[in-house]
Amino acid sequence: MITKSKIYKYLAFTFIFSSVFGIVVYSFLSNRHQAIIKTKLLYTFGLVDNEWKIEKQNQEYKMVSPTFLIDGIYKSMEGPKSSRYIQLSQDDDLLWITGFEVEAIDAKTNASISKDFICHMNVDINDINYYTNWHLENRIGKQYPRLTSLSNGFEKYSYPEGFGIPIKGNDYLYITSQALNHNYTSIFKKIKHEVTITYQKYDGSQKPLLSKTVFIQLPYNKNNPFEESLNAGSNQCIPVETKNHSYMDKEGNMLSGHWVVPKGKNSYHSNINEQLDLRDSLRLHFAAIHVHPFATSIALYDKKENKVLFKSAISNYKDKTGLIEVTPFSSKEGIWLYKNHDYELRLEVNNTSETNQDMMGSMFLFFYDQELDEKIKQ
Repeated sequence: MITKSKIYKYLAFTFIFSSVFGIVVYSFLSNRHQAIIKTKLLYTFGLVDNEWKIEKQNQEYKMVSPTFLIDGIYKSMEGPKSSRYIQLSQDDDLLWITGFEVEAIDAKTNASISKDFICHMNVDINDINYYTNWHLENRIGKQYPRLTSLSNGFEKYSYPEGFGIPIKGNDYLYITSQALNHNYTSIFKKIKHEVTITYQKYDGSQKPLLSKTVFIQLPYNKNNPFEESLNAGSNQCIPVETKNHSYMDKEGNMLSGHWVVPKGKNSYHSNINEQLDLRDSLRLHFAAIHVHPFATSIALYDKKENKVLFKSAISNYKDKTGLIEVTPFSSKEGIWLYKNHDYELRLEVNNTSETNQDMMGSMFLFFYDQELDEKIKQ
C-alpha cells in the first residue's frame, strides 16, 4: 500500500522534474516563441491586464491593447502581441474606412511613449464574408486577406480625400498589434498599444479602394539555407527562418520574405507580377509601406518602361536602431499599372550596425475598384 508521504514525494518529484524540463526546453526556444509563452502565462494568471478596451466615438473607433511586458530585446516580429476581432458598428450600414493609427502608451499612465515599442499593427478581413457581401465571390482566396499594416516608422496614414475602404458596419476586422524593442537591454516596462480606425458614413461620393499585397521574395538554398555566404549581388539570401515567410515558386525554388542583411549597403529586388495578378489596367492611389530598420528606400519599378513609378524615402535614427519615417505613396489623381507590363519592388539597405540584421520589404497597394464601385451604386 502506498502511503500519503510517498504520494507527496512522487508529486513533488514530478513537479520538480517537469519544472526543470520545462525551463530547459524554454531556454532553447527562439526569442519569439519565448515571448508567446511568457505573454500567455502572464495573461492566464492575471499578472498583467489581458483585456482590450474599446472606445467608440463619432467617426472613430479606438481600442487599447492588453499590457505588453518589455523585459529585454525584441527584434521585428519577436515581441509580445495580442489579437482580437472588432466590428465598427452593430448594424449593416455602409461605412468608409479612411485611415489607421497605432501609438505606444504607458500601461499605468496612458501617456504617449516612444514609437520604439511599436513593431506592427495588422488589419485582416474575412475575405469570404467581405466579398460575398458584394457578390464578388471570384475574389475569395486569391491572396492573403491582409487589408493593411502599420509598423515602426509608419504608424499613421489616411487615404487620399474621397477614397477609402468600404465595409458594412457589422462586418468583422481582425486586429493584431505587436511590441518591439531594438535598443533597451536593461528594461522592465509595461506598455500598451492604442489603435485608432477613422471612418465615415457613405454619402454616395466616396470611391472604393482594392488592396493588393506585394513583397520582396528572395531565393535561398533549400538544402543549406543558413550556411551559404551572404551574397547580395546575386540577389540571393539567407532566410531568418524557414518555417515562416517561406515560399516555393512554380519551379520548386525556395523563396524567403524575411531574410538576413550583412553590414554595409546592398540592393534587393523581386518580381511582383504574380502577386499583383493584374487582369486589367488599374489606377493606384495609395501605398502603405512595410520595411525594417536599415532600409533606406523602396520603389515600385516598371521594367517595360524602365522607370520608377514611385520611391518611398526612408530615414533611420543614427544613434539607435529604428525608423524615423517611412513615406507612403498618396495621390488623388493616381498612376496607372498595366496588365502587360513587368513590375518589381526594389529595396535599398544600409546596415550601419556591427552585426547582421533582418529585413522585409512590402507594400499594400490600394487601387480604385471600379467593379466594386458599380456594385455599391447599384
